[in-house]
Amino acid sequence: MNVVGFAGYSGSGKTTLVEQLIPVLKSRGLRVSVVKHAHHSFDIDQPGKDTHRHRGAGAFEVVVASQNRLALMREFERPSQMTVHQLIAELWDGVDWVLVEGFKSSDLLKIEVWRAPTESYAGKPPRYMDDDFVVAIATDAPAQLPHATLRPVLDLNDPGVVADYLIQNQDRFAYSFESRL
Repeated sequence: MNVVGFAGYSGSGKTTLVEQLIPVLKSRGLRVSVVKHAHHSFDIDQPGKDTHRHRGAGAFEVVVASQNRLALMREFERPSQMTVHQLIAELWDGVDWVLVEGFKSSDLLKIEVWRAPTESYAGKPPRYMDDDFVVAIATDAPAQLPHATLRPVLDLNDPGVVADYLIQNQDRFAYSFESRL
C-alpha cells in the first residue's frame, strides 16, 4: 500500500485534486481509498433508518453492508481524535493507494496544494518551507511561488501529471503499519 497526503488551506483545491486523481489512478488499474479529516461534527446516517435507530439506542458500532458497499459507524463515548495512522489501519489492505486529505501536520509524505492569491481565494503562505514532509507542490501558479524550491512543482490542473509523479515515485510512498502504530 502506498500513502500520500494532500495538504493546503481551505479553498486551495485539495478536494478537487483528490476527486480528479481517483479516476486517473483507477484507469491505470489501481485501487484507491481516501482518508479525509473533518473539522466539524458530521453524520452520514439518516434519522428513521435502522442504523440511526441502533446508534440512538446506544450501540458503540454499527456495520451495515450490502453486496455493493459496507459502512461502519462508531460512536465515541467522549471526544476522541484518531491519528491518521489509526484511520489508515481501518482500511482494507487490498488497496494500492490511500489518498489522505487534511492532516496537514501529520508525518506522512504529502503534496502541498497551493494557489496564488485571487479575489476569491486569499492566498496563504506555503507550508513547504517549514514542513519536511512536503515532497512536491501542486499549484496553478508556479511562477508565483513565494519561495524557490528544489521540490517537484506539479500542475494542479492536470491530475495525470500528479498521478505520473506518484507512480514514478511509488517506492517512496510505501506504507508500513508496523512502524506507524
